[in-house]
Amino acid sequence: MEYMSQEGYDQLVAELRQLELVELPRVREAISEARDKGDLSENFEYHAAKREQARLLGQIRYKQRVLTNARVIDTSGFGTDTVKLLCTVELTNLANNSKLAYTITSPHESNLREGKLSVKSPIAQALLNKHVGDTVEVTVPAGIVRFRIEGIKRN
Repeated sequence: MEYMSQEGYDQLVAELRQLELVELPRVREAISEARDKGDLSENFEYHAAKREQARLLGQIRYKQRVLTNARVIDTSGFGTDTVKLLCTVELTNLANNSKLAYTITSPHESNLREGKLSVKSPIAQALLNKHVGDTVEVTVPAGIVRFRIEGIKRN
């Protein structure tokens, strides 16, 4: 089961529609045009279009499977006392006193540039169920990083 926000669910649905209604027909048209050019055994355009079609069909199946198992979370009942999925956590990196804020999201919604951290990441795993004021040690590829939780906001 994949838990996600309504925004993430809607975005995934939009991506699936784009693939099914725009990209796949475009590739099928390219296959048809390449087929009309003659000998398929040496037709590069035909083989490239078939590979593209296989890639798109794989993406479509993957997104359909995710949507089948997706459950939208209603965060209105969440408090701000503990870190949970779809909460924004304000942190202080204790090594350099820099301030950070991350929203804990599903892996399908994560985007570090937007401050959306996958719930399956080491940092999010260490933060889950912690409280404001707690100090958390996280083992990351660069070593051990210590954070202090400064605040928790519900989205």
